[in-house]
Amino acid sequence: MIKEAIILAGGLGTRLKDAVPDKPKSMAPVAGLPFLTYVIRHLLSQGIRHIVFSLGYKHEMIEEFLKENYSYLNYSIVVEKSPLGTGGAIRLALGKTSDRDILIVNGDTLFKIDVDDLCDHHVENQSDCTLALKPMMGFDRYGAVEIGDHGRITKFKEKKLTKSGNINGGVYILNRNHFINRKLPNVFSFEKDFLEMFLEVTPFHGVIQDKYFVDIGIPQDFEKVQIELAYPVLDYGRIDQSWTLFLDRDGVINVNKDESYVFNMDEFQFIPGVKEAIARLSKVFGKIIIVTNQRGIGKGLMDELTLNDIHQHMIDELQNAGGRIDDLYYCTAVDDLHFERKPNPGMLLEAAHMYPEIDFAKSIMVGDKISDIQLGRNAGTYTILIHSSQTGISGQHPDVDGSFASLDDFARQFSD
Repeated sequence: MIKEAIILAGGLGTRLKDAVPDKPKSMAPVAGLPFLTYVIRHLLSQGIRHIVFSLGYKHEMIEEFLKENYSYLNYSIVVEKSPLGTGGAIRLALGKTSDRDILIVNGDTLFKIDVDDLCDHHVENQSDCTLALKPMMGFDRYGAVEIGDHGRITKFKEKKLTKSGNINGGVYILNRNHFINRKLPNVFSFEKDFLEMFLEVTPFHGVIQDKYFVDIGIPQDFEKVQIELAYPVLDYGRIDQSWTLFLDRDGVINVNKDESYVFNMDEFQFIPGVKEAIARLSKVFGKIIIVTNQRGIGKGLMDELTLNDIHQHMIDELQNAGGRIDDLYYCTAVDDLHFERKPNPGMLLEAAHMYPEIDFAKSIMVGDKISDIQLGRNAGTYTILIHSSQTGISGQHPDVDGSFASLDDFARQFSD
């Protein structure tokens, strides 16, 4: 399993100067958010737990963006004092990693690959570097990559008009130690001076994945992606038993105990209408799963036995009212960077591992705080905001797909 990734985000964005002046390419605004947001979210949805940002041009802008928006993200930063080329930038960033195999992506490209599948091929083939290949028709902007038995790369072809072929999608799994132990110049191209130079003597492999791919390096694709990456409108009429509903607990199911925690069953109070709402929602969604942060345990303010008693009481009451909860996940960690703690997507990914039928594109995360909304987007779900004493979001938010006064109001979107 790949847990560390490098994002190369030091590009000048020369071809986008007219459309995006005075910004690094990865910070180009797309559907109301910096493009880098979509790259980070995809990595989180694939279980990446530590990201190294390799920066250069206007690095301060990206650093400020991360500081303001990703206080929960476990990340490191390296900055090129002078351009090192893609190879030099990767080698510099590898100094902040520790795992054997590292995922590498570009900050101005989004290729929504299945990282586990790429990793399986990488390990099985004992590859020094494994490339994610995107099949394309009628292209001249990219060179083609040819592969032989077991996906072994046999040739990198120059850019020319090609009727059909597989391109290098700019996503790699790299054997860290094998790479840094090579004698390479300080400034070099990863593609030309490493991949192509050592192709005949080094096991490089390619894995074809026909997933969503966009490179915003030219104005035409930059315009196209404004529509493609805008989150589709949530159509309640399409929701059926193939959908999953994720629910926050405090402020959605039970009354918030502001500035404190619910310590026992006597303090657990259902919000009016919640039992009826979950009974209604149980007829619509195939799965209903609760995900909740419970830092009070990590702080030693309560124990897990008491928490489990509270949860069993809650589940029993909901079942008695005609509803159901299919599973419940909670995180007791105190550390905001913990991958299981919202808004990091660990709990949702664990649920998807337990229930492979879960499709995040057909899932909704319901919560009363911005961390719940971020959790949904970091996993790839739709989001519903329930207003409570701890909401802290006023006005419209680009990541909120629907906003309601209560879970009961949300449930009323669905007829009996």
